Amino acid sequence: MELKDKIRKYALQNAVKFNGKANPGAVIGKLIADDVSVKSKMKDVSKDVQDVIKELNKINLKEQEEELRRIDPGFFEQKKTEEEKKVLPPLENAVKGKIVMRFAPSPSGPLHIGHTIPLGLTYMYCKMYDGKLILRIEDTNPENIYTPAYEMIPENANWLTGNAVKEVIIQSDRMKTYYRYIEELINKNAAYVCECKQEEYKKLIDNMQECPCRELGKKEQMKRWKKMLKKEKGYKEGEAVVRVKTDVKHKNPAMRDFPIARINEETHPKQKKKYRVWPLMNLAVFVDDVELGMTHIIRGKDHADNAKRQEYMYKYLKKEVPFTYFHGRVNFTDLEVSCSKTKKAIAEGKFTGWDDIKLPFLAALRKRGYQPGAFLKWVESIGVSLSDKTVSKEEAFKIINFFNKEIIDSSSDRYFFIEDPKKIKIVDCRKFDVELDLHPDYKKGGRKFEIDGNFYLDKGDYKDIKDGKLVRLMDCLNFVKKSGKLKFDSVEYETYKEKGKMIIHWLPVVKELVKVEIVMPCGTVKKGLAEPLVGELKEGAIVQFERFGFCRLDEKKKGKLVFWFGHR
Repeated sequence: MELKDKIRKYALQNAVKFNGKANPGAVIGKLIADDVSVKSKMKDVSKDVQDVIKELNKINLKEQEEELRRIDPGFFEQKKTEEEKKVLPPLENAVKGKIVMRFAPSPSGPLHIGHTIPLGLTYMYCKMYDGKLILRIEDTNPENIYTPAYEMIPENANWLTGNAVKEVIIQSDRMKTYYRYIEELINKNAAYVCECKQEEYKKLIDNMQECPCRELGKKEQMKRWKKMLKKEKGYKEGEAVVRVKTDVKHKNPAMRDFPIARINEETHPKQKKKYRVWPLMNLAVFVDDVELGMTHIIRGKDHADNAKRQEYMYKYLKKEVPFTYFHGRVNFTDLEVSCSKTKKAIAEGKFTGWDDIKLPFLAALRKRGYQPGAFLKWVESIGVSLSDKTVSKEEAFKIINFFNKEIIDSSSDRYFFIEDPKKIKIVDCRKFDVELDLHPDYKKGGRKFEIDGNFYLDKGDYKDIKDGKLVRLMDCLNFVKKSGKLKFDSVEYETYKEKGKMIIHWLPVVKELVKVEIVMPCGTVKKGLAEPLVGELKEGAIVQFERFGFCRLDEKKKGKLVFWFGHR
């Protein structure tokens, strides 16, 4: 009895932790951790665990929680402590209502799963402190711009944050501001125009030597700067750059007189040929963070050197440096999140677009029924950590799917979908009506069927039916296969509970059944039939097809409905 009590306690703990469904392996693992001798009677223990979980799965989450509170109240205190630990740490010197933060992607393509980390963290802190979230599109490199991204990025960002973006800034609209700062740096003897050829300059700087352009007077520097701006009789591309003066003997070569502006005569998608001198990232980021009043910044740790470079300009112009936090990278082993590679693959016809179901971009994940809250919970679990993480697609989505299920489960009506249907007849079945729940916990009833013994079953399920074994049509009736025929046995679930081995879903043979296609994450399509009520759904509805998974209705076509598979 002591062992069975432990099994029930651990099964309840696991069920409450994972939305009402316990995992046998997790329960057995806990038992072994308590007492290694359990391994010697694994066959009996495993059966007991399965029996307990089967029984627990029949009661709802609320009832599971009530029972667990009676037998193990300490579990909820521990759970509360674990949840408190997950809360994001406070920001330094943050004043409620006064913080300003930014998310600053390049418009090389729309947002993907990787972008949810910096954007999600920034949004959650803005929400925590009632702060202002600015979306800044960094488009000062004309060669790396995908024009539709100007609209796609704000749309993606507002979807993830619930329309929390207060302002959208496009850097290429602010060129005169960058020019003004360049001139201010030159006038403060903090920047200079360098005419050295790249190879010559590198040799000097590698040897910790100043280039001859560095100590020329302000008058000459301003003359050179004006020459950079001239379209005619000015410098040609590659002949001059603006550099910030630092310490040419700095131990980190990346810190030595780094460039902040260069000539680039590529046609810009928005500005066309209006400008020929473009700020480099460090200047544009510094200027905008100052001008837009950034108080706190979250950025990838690969920008740690850039933050140090920008500090030189803050000090030269006597500006207050924002509090900056860095996070490690999440490297996916089997997910391609490169915008340039994906853009090429789309052009080659390998994907139908950025919302192709096979892609990890937000447009596609949204169409599958993923909710913003699921990604935010995942991001919160990662936190602002400097540690890099290498994860597989399966590992990442196992967590995201759990959080997404928590959000959509209660609002997702249940329906039957039969893939590859086979028509069968259960003999000796009287006619009767049956009403099934739209949701076992939140919407009782609502799915009404007239039963007359004629059904559609999944061909795979049909093949698994063994002679002499009691089979149950879910929430409907029990039958037995005898001599190749399917014979009615009973209606009561208690009869099946005593003798049955298999529960399968079904559909009645009626003309109102709906033809359904479900697009799977690998791009394949599953075809079959669904119950009549499915035909009344609106596009965008998320449902759970019993024993199949959560799906989102993407399109209602003539004669069929097209769903996108989310997850189980």
